[in-house]
Amino acid sequence: MRLEAITWERLADLLADRLLDLRPDDGGSRPRVAVDGAPAARTGDLAGLIGEALRVRGRPALVVAAEDFLRPASLRLEHGHRDVDSYYDGWLDTGALWREVFGPVEPGGDGRVLPDLRDAVTDRSTRSERVPLPPGGVLLLHGPLLLRHWFPFDLTVHIALSPGALRRRTPEADRWTLPAFERYEAETDPAGTADVLVRADDPRHPAWNGTTARER
Repeated sequence: MRLEAITWERLADLLADRLLDLRPDDGGSRPRVAVDGAPAARTGDLAGLIGEALRVRGRPALVVAAEDFLRPASLRLEHGHRDVDSYYDGWLDTGALWREVFGPVEPGGDGRVLPDLRDAVTDRSTRSERVPLPPGGVLLLHGPLLLRHWFPFDLTVHIALSPGALRRRTPEADRWTLPAFERYEAETDPAGTADVLVRADDPRHPAWNGTTARER
C-alpha cells in the first residue's frame, strides 16, 4: 500500500473537509468517527485536531475518549491486573458506550452525550453533565481496539505502529498489553479495514493512504 507523507495538522484539515460532506439525514443524525490505535499512538491528539478543524469550519464536534468508559475495576481486574484476555474482551464498557454515546446521536436521538463515565485511576464515576451535540455535529471517539465492536461508525481512522515502534513507545509497565494488539491485528486487521490508515512509527513524520482514503 502506498502511503503519502503528511503533517498531523494537514491530515486533520483533510479529514475535517471530508466530514463536511457527511450531512445529517431527515432524522437529524450526527456523523460518528473512530480514531483507533494503541495508547502509544496518541489517538486523542489527532481526534482533538480534527475536532478543532471542524469547529473552525463551523461544524460542532465532541471528542470522547474510550478510556473514560472502562468497566469498574472489580470487573475488569477480576482475573488480575495483567490479564491480556480481560484487557482485550472485558475492559471497555461497550454497553455504556452504546447507551450513553451512540444512542443519543442516532437518528431521532436527543444529542445529549455523556462525555465520560468513570475515572480509571480513582475507579469512581465522573458525574459529568451531558453535552449537547446538535444535528450535524460530529462525534469523535478515540482509543484502542475500537474496530472490533461493531460500533456504527461513519468514518474510521486507524493509527498504525509497527510491532517494534509499538514496543518502543509503550511504557514498560504497560507492555503486558502488547499481545492484545497482536491478536487485534490478526482478528480484525484494522489497517486493512479502516477507511483511513495513518502510519506513525515516527510521530514526527506520519504518512497516510491519501489516495485510497479519497477513493473509498
